[in-house]
Amino acid sequence: MSKKKTTNPNKNQDDNTLAMNILAIFRQNPYMLFNYKQISSRLGISRGPEREKMQVAIDKLVSQELLLVRNRGKYVLNPEAIEIEENASEIEGTIDITANGKGFLLMPDKDDIAIAQGDLNQALTGDTVLVRLFPRRRNRRPEGTVISVVKRKRQQYVGTIQVGPKMSFFVPDDRKIHVDFLVPRENLNKAKNGEKVIVAMTDWPQQSRNPFATVTTVLGQPGVNEVEIQSILANYEFPLCFPKHVEKEADRIPIEISAEEIKKRKDFRDTFTFTCDPADAKDFDDALSLKKLKSGNWEVGVHIADVSHYVRPGSEIDKEAFDRATSIYMVDRVIPMLPEKLSNNVCSLRPNEDKLCHSVVFEMSEDAKVLKYWIGHTIINSDIRYNYEEVQEIIETGKGKFSEEILLLHKLADIMRQERNKKGSINFKSTEVKFKLDEAGKPLEVYLKEQKESNMLIEDFMLLANKTVAAHIGKVTEKNKTPKTFVYRIHDEPSPEKLSNFSEFLSKLGYSINITSKNNISASLNNLFSKVAGKAEETMIETIAVRTMAKAIYSTNNIGHYGLAFDFYTHFTSPIRRYPDLMVHRLLDWYADSKPSVNQGDYEDMCDHCSDMEKKAADAERESVKFKQMEFMADQVGKTFDGVISGVSKWGIFVEISYSHAEGLVRLEDMKDDFYYLDEDNYMVIGHRTKTTYRLGDKVTVLIKKIDIGRKQMDLSIV
Repeated sequence: MSKKKTTNPNKNQDDNTLAMNILAIFRQNPYMLFNYKQISSRLGISRGPEREKMQVAIDKLVSQELLLVRNRGKYVLNPEAIEIEENASEIEGTIDITANGKGFLLMPDKDDIAIAQGDLNQALTGDTVLVRLFPRRRNRRPEGTVISVVKRKRQQYVGTIQVGPKMSFFVPDDRKIHVDFLVPRENLNKAKNGEKVIVAMTDWPQQSRNPFATVTTVLGQPGVNEVEIQSILANYEFPLCFPKHVEKEADRIPIEISAEEIKKRKDFRDTFTFTCDPADAKDFDDALSLKKLKSGNWEVGVHIADVSHYVRPGSEIDKEAFDRATSIYMVDRVIPMLPEKLSNNVCSLRPNEDKLCHSVVFEMSEDAKVLKYWIGHTIINSDIRYNYEEVQEIIETGKGKFSEEILLLHKLADIMRQERNKKGSINFKSTEVKFKLDEAGKPLEVYLKEQKESNMLIEDFMLLANKTVAAHIGKVTEKNKTPKTFVYRIHDEPSPEKLSNFSEFLSKLGYSINITSKNNISASLNNLFSKVAGKAEETMIETIAVRTMAKAIYSTNNIGHYGLAFDFYTHFTSPIRRYPDLMVHRLLDWYADSKPSVNQGDYEDMCDHCSDMEKKAADAERESVKFKQMEFMADQVGKTFDGVISGVSKWGIFVEISYSHAEGLVRLEDMKDDFYYLDEDNYMVIGHRTKTTYRLGDKVTVLIKKIDIGRKQMDLSIV
């Protein structure tokens, strides 16, 4: 007789209680996103078994459609499943404030909550705040008032000081900081009138309309290159140098490679290997090798600097690298993620030097089919350091050093690219504004740098390595039945609403796209880009198409990469300048040793941080470009230029000047010939009386009225 199975009568009750406690967190914060770690923190759960139970409870709430899953492994309350007493709700979230002082509490999947300037209660843009909702008015967006500031977004602010006899004013560079700061005379720290400074908020008395601050750093006069670049970096709270203890730790890292270390690795020093990077690059992350096999196939190696060999988890260098998360490429300098000894010396794959690598080595057929691959640690010695222009010349002329090898790799890359396009990869044109600078950093020339075949050659092999590494860990196979926690580079599908609006807009221009399925969309977009190439509307259509797409981010929750049409994708190929790549290298080693899956919540938090820092770095880089463009155009005030309308808003028309690719604003209030209003759906402004239209992509001639280099703004008028 079999033994009767017994059950614990309290188990279901415990599980239900845990689920209800989780649900209570979301009901108290009905519009906030929480990830696994944030939920466990609020519940006071830290032990592994309890966290596992919590994940089961979360999954149950998702299956019951009480919670919804969002990108980056976050959850939000399903508004359709649970009725929320909005009139009495207090909601925590991030506030966004416009330059004129209007606030909006940002809500995922709901209308943002409007907050009048009088209800901001000392909140500044980007702060985490607690908001109480007002009773909902018919046909109005939800409204509320800030009860308290939970957390300030930033600790320091960058701007200009206006010195007064007793009290001075600090005017922030960021126009979305809608108030000036008061600086008492004793807190000026020797700052002079009109200088750029960094301040820290010291107090904001309840009865005061303005916060008080103290000057912590005097940067110097506006418009000076060093002052403006440091202002941008400080505004995004990027460090200007490495802490001394980090530099000292880097100095202790040996340059020599021991014979014992070489024995552990596959030796590629006798195989033809090269790097290809921008002409001014110093941090060479990646190299390619090529060898003909006896079978007639090709061995292609993608060799990546083995940063994880030198930067150990928990070291001072590692902590600093994680905080930075990425290198920042300003117009005139690089703010590296790693100290220079590592980024430009020890790890950089410089020619004719033995270097340690983490490699993906492929056996490929003549028609670019991957027959097998190997992932592991290697040692290389690069034969030659190319720049992109040199490789492009070999591709175009068929001549040059190692031309046979370069042309073979070009052929393989071209085949892979065509296959990727057939499977739905989207071909957005990649152009970059570049400058020729003098020794003082002053721009002498502005030009557009387009991606050429040499760029694509390297890119295609990096894409191959990245997707191979991601599938190696993430793909379910007989050996790998349970996917392990990993860092993916994911790109979600565009929202149906945005696609529908884009399709409708295109139809008015005589174009169409098929939005019925994922593959149809990508094929239609590529076909569209071919049709508009060289036409007046090309820039406009590509700009709107990019805005229709989601943003790529890092996450442990793999949803694939829509834009590349890959089911598995990661970033493995740039660990000198991207922390997620370093995480990927370490995880490869961890799982190669048959160790258990790492904690997903911890890695999701790291992914969130890296995605946020990537965006901040991109914003800072764009600002440095804008500064150089304004500096380049500074002596052109009063002159006219041809341009293209690059954006429209209720405030005005943005025009990109063809001469410098700098963007300026034509304010609608300054257009006196008519009263103009915004037609947002059709990307145009329309004259009420004359019906004159200005549409995104239209060519116009403009007069430069004013340039503010410090604020990186240019005022224009249409001629």
